[in-house]
This record gives sequence, C-alpha cells and structure tokens, in this order.
Amino acid sequence: MSDTYLFHRRSFLQTSVAGVAGLSLGSILSAQESKPVKLGEGKMTFTLNPNFGKLPAGMQYGFGCAVVVDSKDRVYVTSRSSNACVAVFDTEGKLLETWTKDFTAKIGLDPQKYAATAHGLYYSKEGGQEYFYWTENVAGKGDDRLGARVYKTDLTGKVLYTLGLVAKEDATSQKFDFTNPTDVAVAPNGDIYIVDGYGSQKVHRFDNKFKLIKTIGKPGKGKGEFNTCHGIWISTLKKEPEVYIADRANGRIEVYSLDLEYKRTLPGFRAPCCFYQHDGHLYIPELNARVTVLDADDKIVTHLGDGEKVKAPDRVKTPETFASPHALCTDSQGNLYVIEWVPDARIRQFKKTPA
Repeated sequence: MSDTYLFHRRSFLQTSVAGVAGLSLGSILSAQESKPVKLGEGKMTFTLNPNFGKLPAGMQYGFGCAVVVDSKDRVYVTSRSSNACVAVFDTEGKLLETWTKDFTAKIGLDPQKYAATAHGLYYSKEGGQEYFYWTENVAGKGDDRLGARVYKTDLTGKVLYTLGLVAKEDATSQKFDFTNPTDVAVAPNGDIYIVDGYGSQKVHRFDNKFKLIKTIGKPGKGKGEFNTCHGIWISTLKKEPEVYIADRANGRIEVYSLDLEYKRTLPGFRAPCCFYQHDGHLYIPELNARVTVLDADDKIVTHLGDGEKVKAPDRVKTPETFASPHALCTDSQGNLYVIEWVPDARIRQFKKTPA
C-alpha cells in the first residue's frame, strides 16, 4: 500500500473523528428537524428526511462503507460495524431487517472481522436476477491476513462465487492476487470490472464466469496510471458504454472503453470515490465534502452539500453540508442516499423535491 494512500486515509480519518467527537446524535437530529434542509436547486432539489436510517438500541453504525437499492427500492446500508453489519430499510426509513452473525457466517467471517474489512457493495441485475458484489479491504498480516476478496451473493447474502484470497479453489472459488480491492462494476454484457484501489492500482476485467480478460494500471499520474483508483462504474449515458474510474488521490476521473483503452480525463474533482447513474445523470461522492452531478456529456449540473467553506469539525454538525461522502445511490423515484466515512456512517436520505 502506498505512502500517499496512507497519508490521505489517515488525514480523512483524523478529520472525521474530530468532527464527531463530543457530538450527540440528538443534537444532530434536533438541528435537522428545526427546518427543512434542502440541497441543490431547480430540478436537482433534494430535501433531507431526518428520520431515515435509525437503528434500534444496542445497534450502531461504524465508518460508512456503501449503500445500494434493489429493484423493490429496499435500501441496503453497510458500515464497519459488527452490529449491524448490514441494515435494510424501505424508502420511508422503516427498518426491515438487519444482518449480522447469520450473514457473516455465510462469508466465512465473524462480525468483528467483517467490520475490519468491509468496504464496497455493488448491486447488479443480470438476466432478470439480482445480485450483490462485495469488496473487502485487507486487515492483518501473514497467516492472519483477512480480506482481499470480491464475492458475489444473492440478495439474501448467500455466496455464489468468491475471487481473491481463498483457502482453496473449487467451482465457486478462485484464487486471485488482489492486494486491496475497493469496487466492482458489471457491464451490460456481463463482464466484471474490479479496481485494486488501495493496493496495486490495477484495473481488472473478467468475463461473467470470472475468467480474466485484461489488466491495466500502475501507480502514477499519467494515462493508465492511478493514485487510489477507488471506484469504477460502467456508464450507459452515451451510445456506447464507457468505464469511469474514480482516481481519488489524483483528483480526477479517468474514462476508458469497455476494452480498457484510454479515452479521456475529467479533472477538478475533490477525492472522487465512486459513481451512481440515474435518469440521465452520473452522481459522484467526493470524499472532500461534496457530491457532484454530471450530465451525459460530462458537464457539471450541480454540486450538492459542498462543505469546503465550513470548518472540518463542523461539517457533520451542519445538515446542509457533507463531511466525507464515501458512497451513494438513488432509488427509482430519484431520492438520494449518501453514506459518509465518519464513525457513525451518517447515512442520510434526501428526497427528490424538484422546485
């Protein structure tokens, strides 16, 4: 793992912890409930739902990892928590279920080890069936090394295939030399793209049976080089699908063909993390305190919740700003869900309320 990555990771952790120290959930909710909190303007106006994402007593979030929505608009939230590892809500914020020991047993971990390695979650609909792809970060060393896996499950968390650091290979398990994978995307033809964003800075393309097709990438700032290639997405906003890569520490987005041939660079981002596509737009959470929305021509439509001018410790106290957006998604109605890399995940729903 690069020193540059460690510096950025440590910096964001310190900022996030400082921001929530001594801050009670009650005070945050009180501020949110005093008046409607709105982000954006015009057709891109969103209003905060202060009641979304609450967990029962005895359960808590950890650092926010990912949020996805299935075809029935069920919202799946995962964080670095050992209880609950995954929380599932409806669009009004009602908690439907939580996954902890039963789920972690399916993936061969206990809840504490899940909390140590949790990172990415990608929803995919393939041939009428729905799946999740999970990416694990690395924890421990030597014989105690955990993570470095990507696994595909159904929507109940049943493991269908595992790729990476596996004990043995079989029909549903394949060894692969990930150093620290961060995200997955699936193309319309079923090909699977995986970024090794906290490690080798490689981008891998597999077919739908997990056979390796092509690998590109190395550390650096040039074409085909990355510094924390944290997120990946297959954009279908143009006539031909394209691969978007969030080159986080280089502050840019790199765009490639499905064959992983370089096409163009989109500069000027503040630590872009990943992507989500909805209704002709591409949403990008930027770890440095904002969400950016692009149109099909890569033009900026709006910045949401920009907290750059707010002191870092105050960003999580300010409902109108983001602190460290790590992932996001929308539901079928265009409602926006954002999870942040802060100790309590700060998962929030912003209802689409066009002006």
